[in-house]
Amino acid sequence: MPSKHERRRHPRINQELPFNVLANGYDLTTTTKNISCLGAYCHLDKYIPPFTKISIRMALPLLSRDKKEQAKVECGGVIVRAEDAVSGGFNVAIFFNNIKESQKQKISRYIQQILSLQSVAQV
Repeated sequence: MPSKHERRRHPRINQELPFNVLANGYDLTTTTKNISCLGAYCHLDKYIPPFTKISIRMALPLLSRDKKEQAKVECGGVIVRAEDAVSGGFNVAIFFNNIKESQKQKISRYIQQILSLQSVAQV
């Protein structure tokens, strides 16, 4: 369940995850700054203009019956915002516009897992 301050329908968490962006013939490796099942925010060294369609690949570390597994997620997205970063490169917001429900569920499961761990840590 989202916190009192989280107004989004789908929770977004600040989490660094390995993330591949394929766009215009480039395969860029980065990490997310935050993620929800609808999109992600990350830093890229190369400028990709807004409205560019991209492909995304990531692996989510999920706990399953007390074992860790890497759940692979692949989907399509579109750059919705690209801003110059103070440290160089670009901060990019991505909307997952072409994602299967099964892929969305993996991301949602990962987010719920992190939120559960955070709530336990706060007790």
